[in-house]
Order: sequence, then structure tokens, then C-alpha cells
Amino acid sequence: MRRRRRTTGAGAAAVAVTVLATALATTTGTAGAAEPERLVVDLGSDTGAFHGGASGSLYGVYGDGVPSRNLLEGMHVRTVSTKAQDGPQHPGADALEVLPPFVDSGGKDVYIYMTDIYRGFPYQWPGADGPARLADFKEKIKKQVQQVLTMGAYKDHVVYVPFNEPEGNMFGTGEWSYNKVSWLSDPQYYFAAWKEVYQLIKSLDPDARVAGPNTSVLYDQIKGFLQYAKANDVVPDVMTWHELSSPAAVRTNVAKYRQMEKDVGVGPLPINVNEYGHNYHLSVPGQVVQWVSAIEESKIDADLAYWNIDGNLNDSAVEANKGNGQWWLFNAYGQMTGRTVQVTAPHPNQQYTLQGVATLDKDKKQSRAIFGGNSGDADIVFKNIDPSLFGTTVHATVQEIPWTGQVGDSPQPLRLADQEFEVGADGTVTLPMTGMNEMSAYQVILSPGGNGGMPAEPSVSWRKAYEAENATYTGKGYSKNGPEGSPYEVGKFATSGGYNVGGLRTGSDGVLAFDVEVPQDGTYDLSVFANSYNLYDLVKEQGPTNVFLRVDGKDPQELRLPLGYKWVVWGHTDTTVKLTAGKHRITLSAQDPDLGVTRGDAIVDKIDLSLRDARVTAPAVYEAEYATLTGAEPRYSYAGASGPGTVPLPKGASASFWVHSPTDGEATVSVDHLGGGRAGLSLNGEKLDIPQVGGGRKGTDDVRLFLSGGINKITITGASGELLLDRLRVTQSSGTLVPRVYQAEDGSLSGAAKVTGAYSFASGGKTVTDIGKGKTNALTVDVVAEHSGRHALTIRYSNAEQAPATHYNPDPIARHADLSVNGGPARRVLFPTTFHFNNFWDLTVPVTLKKGTNRLTFTADELPDFNGDTYNEYDQRSPYAPVIDRIAVTPLTQK
Repeated sequence: MRRRRRTTGAGAAAVAVTVLATALATTTGTAGAAEPERLVVDLGSDTGAFHGGASGSLYGVYGDGVPSRNLLEGMHVRTVSTKAQDGPQHPGADALEVLPPFVDSGGKDVYIYMTDIYRGFPYQWPGADGPARLADFKEKIKKQVQQVLTMGAYKDHVVYVPFNEPEGNMFGTGEWSYNKVSWLSDPQYYFAAWKEVYQLIKSLDPDARVAGPNTSVLYDQIKGFLQYAKANDVVPDVMTWHELSSPAAVRTNVAKYRQMEKDVGVGPLPINVNEYGHNYHLSVPGQVVQWVSAIEESKIDADLAYWNIDGNLNDSAVEANKGNGQWWLFNAYGQMTGRTVQVTAPHPNQQYTLQGVATLDKDKKQSRAIFGGNSGDADIVFKNIDPSLFGTTVHATVQEIPWTGQVGDSPQPLRLADQEFEVGADGTVTLPMTGMNEMSAYQVILSPGGNGGMPAEPSVSWRKAYEAENATYTGKGYSKNGPEGSPYEVGKFATSGGYNVGGLRTGSDGVLAFDVEVPQDGTYDLSVFANSYNLYDLVKEQGPTNVFLRVDGKDPQELRLPLGYKWVVWGHTDTTVKLTAGKHRITLSAQDPDLGVTRGDAIVDKIDLSLRDARVTAPAVYEAEYATLTGAEPRYSYAGASGPGTVPLPKGASASFWVHSPTDGEATVSVDHLGGGRAGLSLNGEKLDIPQVGGGRKGTDDVRLFLSGGINKITITGASGELLLDRLRVTQSSGTLVPRVYQAEDGSLSGAAKVTGAYSFASGGKTVTDIGKGKTNALTVDVVAEHSGRHALTIRYSNAEQAPATHYNPDPIARHADLSVNGGPARRVLFPTTFHFNNFWDLTVPVTLKKGTNRLTFTADELPDFNGDTYNEYDQRSPYAPVIDRIAVTPLTQK
């Protein structure tokens, strides 16, 4: 586990494109057959029930709230592999702390790496010889099982993994091995240990599921393992191994293993490939979709590999509650339903080419396809379209899920097109995609058309990317860095264009100039994709690296560029610029005569420019027929509806929407419906105390809600009659749910808690630190609520505590605060790392307040181990709350 390997993937290296504009041409039938690339979705085939197993995570969950339950549920995470409770491998990710929030968020199984009760890798298990080491391990296994047995019904979601990559550590040839004999050459010692441990677990918990052998690859020797296991009645309940290889190897090895089972006469067993992917792939939708295709086709579970920090869903989660492009890919994947169908790629089973996965849900009369992996043009062909399901006209919604970096928040997928097509006489529809980006994934949702539905406008306008390595640099300190990650350097991080530029740092006079050309006068969104390594000397001084933006030498702005846990970990800083039609020069500088000088050190990957016109500023549209439905199915026979149809919601039926908000604050949620009944609303799992929406006739109900920055779950549940729900439209608003803001330094402090001016980016220049290490060191803030009820408490905080690591994974610590309202029971809130104590993020938690003055008290203390009798000895559980800058209190809804 977690050994860094360099594996050359199959296929030619793809070249990143600089033109991000993607258009959908309009044709019907099989026109466009001359196109060189064709991805064919055969709706007449059936390859099995949709499984959804690719969304697993190794060490992706730190604890309850990191990531948020919204992120877990919305990503449809099926399996999590994580460390033994109280294990010292990494901070957080303790199995029994992860288990309840994961299961409550829809998760299926938590795989406990029992070996991670030890420090180091290879595992540093104590003992004078192999038998002594195994005896110590068995005692620890016994304790782990006994702890699981206290978890009530949650224990049914546990799978025990007794050994991890045994051929490389415990039963390998190194100094920490059993006897320096590899089980691959002489398996007797490992087989005997497997039998002892398996029988021990089953004796303590007869219903336990045990997984193994959990090797780093599918060795040929696995067949001998199965033979031994069968002969001794110790066959694992789940077969596990790792695929730090390629999607092609997934398909090949699953088939190879299934043949082993047949030869031996066991199984078929469930499979979990509980590590897959490399740094080059993770966070990149166009790369990960290729793995998803292979995993779903193989009908197995699989967990994204853990190369970096835990608690961020393997570079899917940003902060506590935001998702990047990879998160939205898994959100699209997890919303597939029905049966998978055959997808024929232009280069079958070849990585770094166009690949995909598709489903057909006959009950919904809906097909979904997600695909990606190449740049340029391709035909997406749907064939064998059943007229009894779709009619002779189909409605196609086409979306793009762009790459936004590992730590870059992403809004909902871009709507490229929403159109209707006549089905050809041969039962096909061809969608010619032009200008695709290899780093993006794409989704097509096909529904019945021809019913008078109103197609939506694209949500994206003119846009273009400009690579930093193609920009002009003047001044000292320039470096062109790369090539970065590639099919031949999968251990490195993906980078747009393969290169990036350094030079903007403390003491520099550098200027990075991008020559751009835009089509019309207007306001443009500008995103700077950049990175500063949080532990680098120049960066440690201030935190976020500041640089200065000008357009044609005018209108200076100061930007703070994103921090990351390593170099070449990309995020984006966003702003707007006003441009006239034609050519302009946009500069990023380390000095500005009006604003100051850069402090820190940053690298820049690219800038993205996009026109901010009516398409972009229009409310985000979420069609009901594309939502997650419970007890309901779409109908496609209502003229005047948005999109292909509506969803009737009888009493108790629901439609859930995953809604993005760029910030924590007020939004107007417009519920469009065609009448027929009424429904209630829930936000992030809480039923809202507001009037029901709907009525007897077509209309719109506008509801003002406080949305958390990032991902929000809005659920509409039928209450009476049968509400014909059309869609949600969501837009930022202000003026109704007005926050009251309180600076932490104006609160009451006790004990060692103190006010400091050490962090220049704090609002007002001051913060409160040293909360914790005992309840006497506390912050108390009195806040006022205009009415009683639920409120959003938004805490602006920073946290950069990091534990010493024994390997390449950075080990940041999620600090916690125990929050008490009006002297009531404390609620524990986890705060993920912000990468520097001078880098502040917002985290919102809901609280119940009474009308008038309410007292909020923040305390913290080091948490003991599970049994309450010991503490972590490697500084992996902090006794402190985060640094608190300010808090804001906002009504959750409009009364």
C-alpha cells in the first residue's frame, strides 16, 4: 500500500489542447461516418445491472465532516478502505470514526486495513522473530474485532483486511518481514498466518467478512492461495488486490482472476481493487473516466489510490464541502441507473484514448453516457434506439465536466447543448462532438423527445485557455517547468499543456504577459491556474502568494494564488476583467507601482478567459427528470415543460438535486412546476420549516435559502396530490437572509486563548488562537437572532497543523472545535487543513438559536483513542481548535 510506483500506461501520449470551446454539431441518423473517431453506445445490448463500484476511496475520509456528508453522498462513494481504529499510519481516517457518517451517507462497506495499527511502511510490527510478531498482531486484531462488535448495526458494513501487500512487507524479504522469505517463492508461512488470522476473526465474529490477499498486483501465485484457502476452508469473502497499472489491466486481470476461480472451484467472489490510479490521473475527469469505464464493465468495486492527503476523497474534495471536476464526474457516474449497455470505443481497451460507459433505464426511459480521454472531434453514436421507449425523436442534453485542478472548486457541469434529434431510419442518432478537451469528461443524457419540451440554452459562452509556457516573461527568475505528468510519468501531476512557469516570487521583478483576443466588449471571467507549495521556505512566510494583475497596463488587482500540499498541485484564483473586442495584454507581475510587491513563490499553469454574458449569469438549471428520484419516474408528455419532461411527485416520493453554490450565502431557489399538488423542501438532509411549494396550476415558487459554499443537497418531497415538478433554477441573491458578522477578537476569552495580529489576511487583522488543550481555554461569542429557529453559522478559520510522516503522504491534521450553544451539549466540528495559518476558509454548520441573544462557546481538547484509555503518541490528534477569525450568523430560510 502507498508505495510510489512508476508504471508506463498503454497508449500514446495525448496532447493538451488550448482551445476549450466545445460545440455540438447537429445531425441525425448515421451521418458523419467519415469522422475518424466513433464511440458507439448500443442501447440494444445489456451487459448487466449498473454497479457503481468505481467510486471507492482509500483513505479519502478523515472523519465526520471532512469531507462533508454532502460530498460523500453526492459522489455516491460505495466503498472506503481505511486504517485500523487508532492506527498511527496517518492522522484521521480511523475506521470506526469513519464508519457511521459513511454508512449514513449511503456508503456500502468500510474495509479496515488491520495492518495499519502499526507505524511505518513496511509495517513496523514488533517481535524478536516471525512467530512473536504474528502473536503481537493477533492480539491487535482481536482488539480491533472487539471494537467493531460495539458498533451495532454499523458492524454489518465492515470488511476486515488482515494483510496489505504481504509480499512486500510482512511476508516479503525486508527487515520488517516475518522471516525474510517472500510468500511468492515459498508461501507456507503466509498461508499459515492467513489461516490463523482468518479463523481468529471468524471465531470472534462469525458473521465477519474477511478480504484478501490484498497484493500489490494480481500475481500468478494467487491461484495457489485460492487452492490453499479452499482446502483449509479459509476462502476470503472478498477478493482484493491493487491495480496501479492501467484500465486495460483492470479488464485483463479481472478476467484472469475469474478463470483462476473456475480452475480452483471457488466463487465467484466479490472483487474490490482497492487501489487504482496515479497522480497523473487523479483529479482529471478525462483520465479517471477511462478507469471508471473498465471498472464498471468488470462489475467490481474499486478504490481510488491514496498518494497525497487523506480526507479529500483522493483529490476529489476541495475544503470541507466543495467538489472539483473529478467529484462531478463521480456525481454523474453515481446517478446512472438501470442496466449498462455495450460501449464500443474507437480504440477498445486502450488508455489515453476516448473511452466511456453507458446505461439504459427502461423505467425512466433514459440513457446516460459518460466518456472522455481525447482531444479533438468524435462522433457519439447511439444505436438500436427502441421506439417503444424513446419514440422517433430524442432529447439530448450534452454536458462537459472540466478539469479544475486538485484543489480547485468546480461548479456544476457545463451545459453545451440541449437539443432534439430525429432518430434515423436505422435506429441511430449521431452526436458529432467538436473541440473536445482530453482533460474533460462529457455526459450525454438521452430521453424521449417530440413532446413540446423547451430545450435549454447552453450555459457557457465564448471561452479560451492561454498556457503560461506560451506567454511572454520579462525580468529575472524565469523557469519553464516540465514536462509534468504524462502517460510515461504517471507519478507526476497532470498539468495543462504539460508545462508551467515559475518566477513570480519574493524579490522578483518578473512579469508574465498573456496576449489575448476576445470577440466582443464585455465582462470576462478570468481564472488563474496556479500553485504554491505550502511548506516551501518563501511560501511559509506569508502563506498565499500575492501577485498583481493588469489589463493593458491599467486597472491593477492583487490576487492571492492557491496553496497546495505539494508543488504542481493546481487550484485557481478567479476574478473578472472588462475587455473591449480585440487584442489585449493581461499581465501577472511580482511588483506593482500602486499595490506593492509579491511575497511567496508561485508557479502558473494557464489562464482561462470566458465571456460573462446572459448565458453565464442566468440561473443554474437542474432538470427534475435528471435528479435522483425515489418513488417517482419521469413523464415526457407535458408541452411547455423545460427539458424533455417532468417528474410527478405523489406523497412521499422525492427528487434530490446536487446544487452548487460558489460561496456561503443566500440563494434564490425557483421551483418550477406544472401544478397538481404540493411538496416540502429539505436542505442538506434537514426538512425546512417553510411553506410547501406547488399548487393547482402551473407556476414558480421562489424560496430563499442559505446555501453552503460548494455542494448542497436540495430534496423536493411530495406532500399532497401529485406535484408535476419541472426543474429548479438557482441563483445567488442578497438582501433577505442578512448575516450578522462577529469578529472573534471581540468575543470573551478564557484561559490561554488569546488575540493575535500575526496573520495579515485575517479580516480586521486579528484572530483568536490557542483555543483548546482543555475546556478552560475557550472563546465565547454572543450573537443575536431576529427569530428562533435554524441558522447557518459560518466560521472563518485557518488550520495548518501537520504531523510528522513516515512516507511520501503529507499528513495534515483536521483540528476540531467543540461548539456549545447556550450551554447545551457540545457538537464536535472538524476543520480540514487550509495549508497555512494565514490562509482562511469558511466552514458553515447549522445551529438552532432562540430569538434574541445566544451564547456560542468554542473549546477543544485532544481526543483519546477509541477505548478512552490511551492517546496517540505521534501528535496525530491535535488538542487545539483552529485559528478563528470571525463568525457570521444567517437565517437558514426566509420566514
